[in-house]
Amino acid sequence: MSLRPLLPLLATTLLAGCAGAATKPAAPPEGARADVAILETTDVHANVLSWDYFKAKSDPTVGYERTATLIRRARTQFPNTFLFDSGDTIQGTVLADYQALVRPVDCAQELAIYKAMDAVGYDGGTAGNHEFNYGLPFLSQVTGTPMTVDGKATPRCAGPHFPLVLANVFDAHSGEPIFKPWTMVTKTIEAYTADGSRIEVPLKVAIIGFTPPPILQWDQRNLKGRVTVSGVVEAAQRYLPQIEAQHPDLVVAILHGGLNTAPYTSDMENGGWYLAGVPGIDVLLLGHSHTEFPGPRYEGMKEVDARRGFVRGKPAVMGGFFGKDLGLIKLALQRTGGRWTIDASDTHSEVRPICPQKNQCVPADPAIAPLVAQAHDATVAYVNTPIGTSTLRLSSYFADEGDMSALSVVNAAQRDYVQRELPKLHPELAGVPVLSAAAAFRTGFGGPDDYTDVAPGPLTLRSAADLYFYPNTLAAVKTDGAGVKAWLEKSAARFNRIDPAKAGEQALVNTRVPGFNFDQIQGDLAYMIDLGKPVGERIVSLTWQGKPVTPQQLFIVATNNYRASGGGNFPGLDGSNIVLATQDGVREIVAAWLRRTGTLDRANLPAGSWHFAPMKTRGPVTFTAAAGKQALAGTDGVTNIRQLRANGDGTATYAIDLGASR
Repeated sequence: MSLRPLLPLLATTLLAGCAGAATKPAAPPEGARADVAILETTDVHANVLSWDYFKAKSDPTVGYERTATLIRRARTQFPNTFLFDSGDTIQGTVLADYQALVRPVDCAQELAIYKAMDAVGYDGGTAGNHEFNYGLPFLSQVTGTPMTVDGKATPRCAGPHFPLVLANVFDAHSGEPIFKPWTMVTKTIEAYTADGSRIEVPLKVAIIGFTPPPILQWDQRNLKGRVTVSGVVEAAQRYLPQIEAQHPDLVVAILHGGLNTAPYTSDMENGGWYLAGVPGIDVLLLGHSHTEFPGPRYEGMKEVDARRGFVRGKPAVMGGFFGKDLGLIKLALQRTGGRWTIDASDTHSEVRPICPQKNQCVPADPAIAPLVAQAHDATVAYVNTPIGTSTLRLSSYFADEGDMSALSVVNAAQRDYVQRELPKLHPELAGVPVLSAAAAFRTGFGGPDDYTDVAPGPLTLRSAADLYFYPNTLAAVKTDGAGVKAWLEKSAARFNRIDPAKAGEQALVNTRVPGFNFDQIQGDLAYMIDLGKPVGERIVSLTWQGKPVTPQQLFIVATNNYRASGGGNFPGLDGSNIVLATQDGVREIVAAWLRRTGTLDRANLPAGSWHFAPMKTRGPVTFTAAAGKQALAGTDGVTNIRQLRANGDGTATYAIDLGASR
């Protein structure tokens, strides 16, 4: 794999801190070798500390403060390292929302997550889709990147002490990229001649960044009319000639996206496989998919080595999420024909977890917590603000199996808001039935503690944050009975098709369909999901107020801005049928509804709307959830499940009897 010719540079440029006269370093001799480690974090989502703000306790299985320990250890192991971040950095915890929405940082303040990253020291990064969730003015401010938003120039504020690059998002008016599309990072590295002599030489690494093109759809409220977006391949092809003209030794593409071998489109969400095929890119850093590469999820993918970490011949890595892992590519470089080349036989990628074994996690870097202590303490105090009481246990442990206790609160609050506010804007819609759609955001993807769980008793803002994880705003769409059914059919793809005659175990949940895309709709609605039928034909006995829903019957559905604008690619939802788009966050709407309710009991909540169609199966239908939670399902009437076995990692395998009544 060829890299670019190494050109002499001024020693004052290469050797930071040296005050000597400018000299030209000698070119590395033929046959010289060097090992360089490319380190990557991605999808940290503002998990600075190992702390669960929802459960108000420490959680050693997450947290950048532990990733920092892995970074320092890697730097000890490898003398030559570069550290990059692949985005989704500033959003994702209550701490992030506090600094963005509750007590926004001012122009002179740096975000907590950036303080932590600066303490470790980064060489560059890019923006993920969630960087745009708080709007362009906030993004401009906290990244220290002046932009023009709605015709007004933003000031230069405090931001991270490393460059952020983004090549495929442009100002809609000027056509200029909103971030620098690429930059060059030059370091002096340690290398060895063919006879084993140690030498120091410069290495020029160009970095170019990309975010998922569907941000225009997902964040319409913040981005429509303000930015344009191009495909990742098109952006790479646009800027690589500029990069080549600067003669880098290595080009690293930092993509907030994963791998997909479906036919390429300019709005492809996970375009990493195609980006790897662009001539001129040498190394690929991935993200967004909240999984690990190399890893078993990608076994068998065309032109992908899911064990050693190559995509179409290019070294690649994706380092997990929430600070759980560090991605690392060990590059073996060899000087051949006046160029650095990558020796693929001695190059590999790996993902290093902060918890290599259960209950065995690396210690937190002690330098991180003091840097963010003030913001952390203020966030903890804020989320403990009382807002009411509850007589119910509200959890998502069995949301996939029909426990709607937690979702019912969200649906009740959303529906109430739309019923009150929509007639003010659209009096002609006052008589149209209002439904509400919500999904369980925490369904165990991040481990056995990654569930909503609000105990009976006092409710606080922390409870509302647990019930609604993301900083979405509320929206409402106008649709019809056919649209509601199509919405539910798309949601029902969460489940595998079940063969009643099969003797062995069958998995209930299709884990490739995320829990946040399993919308459950309430509001005098009732339906069944028939798992014996294929995707698209599963919703049966769909009724409203006890009568069959007709295809032409009008409905208003309360949801969030992400779904209403097309997030998740639900049929009929592309932003064109939005009848109410608010600036109010769903979490805040839930909190306000709980305050007005006072004491929450079952009478305040809508009835459960769905269950699986009865089906006698020869073998067990199984799913994985947190261990020891069977009794909780029964409190919401889900009595047809039983725990089969503990898995030894805090989870258990359960069986659901589809032939039993709920």
